[in-house]
Amino acid sequence: MSVRVDELIESGKTSISFEFFPPKTDAGEVALWQALGELESLAPSFVSVTYGAGGTTRDRTVAITGRIARETPLLPVGHLTCVGATVEQLQSVIDEYSSAGVTNILALRGDPAGGPGAAWEPMVGGLNYASELVELVRQHDDFCVGVAAFPDPHPASGSSTVDAEILLAKQQAGASFAITQFFFESRTYFELVERARAIGVTIPIIPGIMPVTNLAQIQRFALLSGADFPASVKADFTGIPESAVRELGIDKASEMCRELLDGGAPGLHFYTLNRSTATRDIYANLGLSASA
Repeated sequence: MSVRVDELIESGKTSISFEFFPPKTDAGEVALWQALGELESLAPSFVSVTYGAGGTTRDRTVAITGRIARETPLLPVGHLTCVGATVEQLQSVIDEYSSAGVTNILALRGDPAGGPGAAWEPMVGGLNYASELVELVRQHDDFCVGVAAFPDPHPASGSSTVDAEILLAKQQAGASFAITQFFFESRTYFELVERARAIGVTIPIIPGIMPVTNLAQIQRFALLSGADFPASVKADFTGIPESAVRELGIDKASEMCRELLDGGAPGLHFYTLNRSTATRDIYANLGLSASA
């Protein structure tokens, strides 16, 4: 029987997980598997592979996730989004994951092709909300379902209060854990947890981490995702040599991760961008081990 993410968290062990994106080229796939191999020695609790924008790369994502399950000791979490898929197609992907031995799924509404701020148009014959997708996956008793949480207001809602209510609805639909969008100050995460707990959200909420290693890149990612890149954080990186940005970003991310763990976060989820060095550096700075 496959290990469940919620059971790993409930065991009290700090959850350390890594997220990758599906490569578009053969060279990119080689780089992905290299990064996976380099991070395997850190004994992560689980790894996941995203869909591309607008639901693209679904087939490649499912194939890579299945290969991780079959050929590595890593525990994969399969991504699944409502974007560009009918209920029948979603059922087919769920069946593919099950056949590959993948029984942990991250269920997301997903962003439209135009990005998080674009108008949402549900697929004809598809689903409109992540909570509906959670319900669909939970029709299969052997699946553990994770969902997204947002420390900063999601562009579609514009409201942290609404986002917390949506997280509660996903829990009520059967979600067992949540992973947050990336953020840059630990207080942002703790404020999200406080809002969620106040209205009855009880599932573990794992903070998502993306260190600043390239200033222009991180500002672009923040703009696309709706994450706030605070002026105070930006100021720390402004005017310093490009060669110094990565070192400072690793130091600041390490400091934030320590604050998160000390404050009770159940773990850390690293958005790796298919590279391993930044994650390994933070891991070393935190003094984590394979048995953490």
